[in-house]
Amino acid sequence: MLFVLGLAVAGFVLHAVGLLPPATAEHGPSGTGTAADTSTTPGTETAPGTDTAPGTTGTDAAPGATGAAGPSHASSPGVDAAASLRTLATLPVKGKAPATGYDRSADFGTAWLDVDHNGCDTRNDVLARDLTAVVRRGPCTVLTGRLVSPYTGQTIAFTRGRATSTEVQIDHVVALENAWVTGAQGVSQSSREALANDPDNLFAVDQHSNAQKRSGDAATWLPAAKEFRCTYVGHQVTVKARYHLWVTPAERDAMVRVLDRC
Repeated sequence: MLFVLGLAVAGFVLHAVGLLPPATAEHGPSGTGTAADTSTTPGTETAPGTDTAPGTTGTDAAPGATGAAGPSHASSPGVDAAASLRTLATLPVKGKAPATGYDRSADFGTAWLDVDHNGCDTRNDVLARDLTAVVRRGPCTVLTGRLVSPYTGQTIAFTRGRATSTEVQIDHVVALENAWVTGAQGVSQSSREALANDPDNLFAVDQHSNAQKRSGDAATWLPAAKEFRCTYVGHQVTVKARYHLWVTPAERDAMVRVLDRC
């Protein structure tokens, strides 16, 4: 009896000091929302969603594989601020080009493509990366999960479906219209499609933040969650450099202010 009691006490101590692994996190309740951009009008950063209502082709299959809960990609450790400042210093600085003729689908490709040829469209790739407690149908389609929006810290339950597709959206960190007026007009169609589907330029976020941001740059909009601003601006600098874009004077100054505080 004393031996059994001793084993129980030893097990409790090991858990308490973290030498034994915690229990596997359970899936949260299904809720609403699916990552989908929702309009094509200039000045917004959303594109048409493709979810179908439950009971129609595309949503009536039983849930498939389940992903374990964990921190979202967007919540992972931030960027190297000093390196971002060095990269920012290499970017051209000039005014915006005219947005005349900007067309999301024509200029950056249909939302969402499979540019990495993994068999899954970009939206489902980002959902699978940024959500936790993910339930899929087949290898690609994310049906449910949980998002902690990096822009606000808000937790959003996610359920794929026509009526809920706007509650979680995929934000382009460098907004596509902003890219268009800061150099993307001068790069190839394939480069623009790569930019629109680049994982470093995409976060799953809450609907309100994406609608509020529209096509804003760092001078006109930053995430409400101040602790995420370094990561956000660092990603903008990376994307602008990767696709040979420029920054405006106000945008550069705003980026410097954020990165100097990191």
